[in-house]
Amino acid sequence: MQLKGIYAPIVTPFNADESINYPVLEQLIEYLIANKIAGLVPGGTTGEVYAFTEAERLDIFKFTKEKLNGRVTLIAGTNSGATRDVVRYSQIAEGMGYDALMVAVPPYSRPNQRELLAHYEAIAKAVKIPIVLYNFPWRAGTEVGFEVMDGLTKYEHVIGIKEASSDMSRVYGIRARYGDRYQIICGSDDQALDYFLWGTTAWIGGAASCAPLEHHRVLEAALANDFVTARKHMEKLMPLLRNVESGSYLQKVKVGCELLGIPVGNPRQPLLPLTAEDRAEFEKIFKTLD
Repeated sequence: MQLKGIYAPIVTPFNADESINYPVLEQLIEYLIANKIAGLVPGGTTGEVYAFTEAERLDIFKFTKEKLNGRVTLIAGTNSGATRDVVRYSQIAEGMGYDALMVAVPPYSRPNQRELLAHYEAIAKAVKIPIVLYNFPWRAGTEVGFEVMDGLTKYEHVIGIKEASSDMSRVYGIRARYGDRYQIICGSDDQALDYFLWGTTAWIGGAASCAPLEHHRVLEAALANDFVTARKHMEKLMPLLRNVESGSYLQKVKVGCELLGIPVGNPRQPLLPLTAEDRAEFEKIFKTLD
C-alpha cells in the first residue's frame, strides 16, 4: 500500500452538551471528500480521541466507514494506553474493513525502546492490514527510535511512519538507514515542503480538516516536481500552519471548520474555546486563504 495525498485526522463535532454531532460529522466528511482529501483518519488526537469512551470511539469508526463507503482511504487511529486495548481496537477496525491503522506511542507511560518494540510487535502480530507508526515525542514523551524500527522491518505490513518530531535530521536518518523500506509521511505541518523535497508523497495534517484544498495544492505541485508552484502555495498556507502550531491547535482547526460553515462546536473539556483575542488573530489569518 502506497500512501499518496492529503489525509485528514478528522475533528469530532460536538453538540452543546458535548455529545457527538453525527449530522455535522457527515457534513464535514462530505466537504473533505469534495475538496481533494485522499483519506480520513478517525481516532486521532485532532479528533479528541483521548476524551472518548470506548463506545464512542467504535461508533465513530463505524459511522465514518459507512458514510465513506470506499470513496477514499480510511485509516483508523487505534492508539490507547494499554497494548491489549490497542490490539482490540485494531482488530475491530480491521474487521470493519478499514484500509490501514495509525498507531502512536502509548500516552503517559513513556515506554522504553524495548517495551515500545514489544508493544508494536503485539499489534503487528494481531492484524494483517497496513500499519503506520506515529512519532510525536513532544506529546508522547517517547520517540519511535531506530531500535524499534529495526525490529519491525520483518513485518511487511508495517509500511511507514508519520513523522512529527519537527527534526528533519530524523527524516534524513530514516532514509539513509532504511531506504524505501518505510514510507515517511509528513506530520510536521510547517516543514511539509522539506518532506516533499525528500520524496514524501503523503501528508497527515490536522489542519487539513479546515483547509483541505490548500494542503492538496501544495502536495499536488510537489508531486509534479513543480516546486516553484509548491512553494507559492505553501507560502500562502504557512501563516495558518504556524498559527495553529503555536498553540491551541485543535481549537483553531475547529474554528476554521466553523468559518467554512461547518458547525463542529467547541472541544470537550479540559480544553476550552479560544480567547477572543486568539480567535480574532486566527480568523484574520484564515480569511487570507480565500
